[in-house]
Amino acid sequence: MSKPIRILHVVVNMNRGGAETLIMNLYRNIDRSKVQFDFLTCREGVFDSEIKELGGTIHRIPYINEVGHFGYIKSLKDFFTKHSDYLIVHSHLNQMSGIVVRAAKKCGVKCCISHSHNTNAEGGFLTKGYKWYSGLFIPANSDYTFACSQAAAKWLFGNKSDQAKLLNNGIEPEKFAYSSEVRMLKRKELGISDQLVIGHIGRFNKQKNHKFLVEVFADLVKRKPNSVLLLCGDGVLRKEIEKRVKELNIQDKVRFLGVRSDIHQILQAFDIFLFPSLHEGLPVTLIEAQAAGKPCLISDQITNEVDLGLGLIKFLNLTNKDLWVNELDKIESKKINNTSKLKMLREKGYDIKIAAEWLQDFYLSNAR
Repeated sequence: MSKPIRILHVVVNMNRGGAETLIMNLYRNIDRSKVQFDFLTCREGVFDSEIKELGGTIHRIPYINEVGHFGYIKSLKDFFTKHSDYLIVHSHLNQMSGIVVRAAKKCGVKCCISHSHNTNAEGGFLTKGYKWYSGLFIPANSDYTFACSQAAAKWLFGNKSDQAKLLNNGIEPEKFAYSSEVRMLKRKELGISDQLVIGHIGRFNKQKNHKFLVEVFADLVKRKPNSVLLLCGDGVLRKEIEKRVKELNIQDKVRFLGVRSDIHQILQAFDIFLFPSLHEGLPVTLIEAQAAGKPCLISDQITNEVDLGLGLIKFLNLTNKDLWVNELDKIESKKINNTSKLKMLREKGYDIKIAAEWLQDFYLSNAR
């Protein structure tokens, strides 16, 4: 029995973000006797123990903000020199992938992949400038480019975006199939009766636009006092949003649920999924929400590729808060048809098994 080929995935950490969730979904569904995933990270993550259980190795180097530009480049060079056995390096750092694939290529890595998971960069003026500079190294040092959507490809790869391979942010559809039992159980667990439940899943950072979200909800409460807002996730802005919730005097109606491992069940408790992001690649959570049959009110800054044609997505403009409140006000939880749309989801190519099989064949043919 020949040993599996080992693919090195480069991420900051393996926490529950969109890209990381996709990587784990692929990892669980790939034939690990043929392909194994290893990880080059900078910080600990919640998936670390599962990665080790699945047979993966986690390497760690310091992040750029700890050691600076030259320190980071040296760490990468030292790593790739020491681990020269990796044939394929798959970087998920958006623009920052440029520095990674350049270091990998200099050390003789055969196949480098840069993967776009977003449509904009986070951070202040200097950070964005540095990321832009890093992104300049992507074209010359990437053998392949991947993206989660056409919009994400266009943002990172510019006029070469048509060469990018689209890897769908697939999920395990069965996990998200609607179940009235799970819905009742989760609502009971959260102490929710027949209230209207608005839900959101996402990191507390600028991109996710939580401030707008809680302000829309505060206006909705004036019209529908029997509403609840569930916020799943954690992040740098959580304290700030908790403070804003108190200022709006809605703290008894907003639940901060933190990082959850039962998102597939929490989604069942939602009536409406609210997603006012400033930018996105193609959010896995919106694929999951559609699989669960949830109506989604989302920002028109998100690519329309996320709409799987199931009649569940409504795009709204972020300049008009009242528009969001009016749309929420129209929705009655009793009239929501929660039937799952798994067949259509598969036909659109969002079944992770299909994506994992495609990726496995891709890796194997490039490792030969």
